[in-house]
Amino acid sequence: MTVMLGDVIGEHHEGVRRMPFPSPEVQAFATGFPITLLHVGVTLALLFAGSGVYIMLTPHKEVTLVREGNVAASVSLAGILLGLAIPLAQAMKASTNLVDLALWGVATLVVQLLISRLTDVVLHGMPKRIQDGEVAAATLLAAVKIATGLILGAAVAG
Repeated sequence: MTVMLGDVIGEHHEGVRRMPFPSPEVQAFATGFPITLLHVGVTLALLFAGSGVYIMLTPHKEVTLVREGNVAASVSLAGILLGLAIPLAQAMKASTNLVDLALWGVATLVVQLLISRLTDVVLHGMPKRIQDGEVAAATLLAAVKIATGLILGAAVAG
């Protein structure tokens, strides 16, 4: 149903051009969609930044290994992408504004990256095993990264 300007202000004169008002749903979408895009953009930027930091912290060249067909490196990299994305998605869901999203997003990235490095230290030799293509080692690392992401996500969601 389209509400006309003349209907709202009571003008029913002959020759008066009535202007249609969009429905409340269309108005809500028009207001909310740009904000949604902004939140998604900020979250993706945080994901790319966190992934970039992880790649720089990793002792081996994971992207190069993936390009060369190393399945273990691909599993490990996929694990960190999911492990970073899960708490970021929860931060986006729980945030009330962009500042809130940025603060929680950065906090979860820092914690996830620290735990990833700690895991590499505790499970020493894993980078070499990934370079050598050991999928079992990469699967374990990916599981730790995803599990950490799930726990962080739950913590953010409250």
